[in-house]
Amino acid sequence: MKISDNITIEDWELTESFMRSSGPGGQNVNKVSSAVELRFEAARSPNLPAPVKTRLKRLAGRRWTTDGALVLQCEETRSQARNREIVRERLSELIQKALVAPKRRIATRPTLGSKKRRLKAKKQRGEVKSLRGRVDPEK
Repeated sequence: MKISDNITIEDWELTESFMRSSGPGGQNVNKVSSAVELRFEAARSPNLPAPVKTRLKRLAGRRWTTDGALVLQCEETRSQARNREIVRERLSELIQKALVAPKRRIATRPTLGSKKRRLKAKKQRGEVKSLRGRVDPEK
């Protein structure tokens, strides 16, 4: 399975299992194993660099197992072949997201003008709120 120009996933890294789909569908649901579970051994994959693996683990969340596998499921359609396509597309999209390195944030300081504007706005707001108090009848 080709992900990008320099990353391809071998067949031995992927394991597909099929099970009966849940939900409505009548006799088709009871007879046909159309739901697909794709297991990708991401931690053992020689084709993925280490930083990509760590980003993939963070993106996968609960779909990442303790032994370092990524488990994706699909039971959207009644067709097993279409569910296989969908789950492979999802895996490809997830890996492509992990390939993009996040941009490093450069810490900046607020300018003197922005500090003064903020304090001036706070002062004005405080004055508006102070005028909302109880009216003194003696004055």
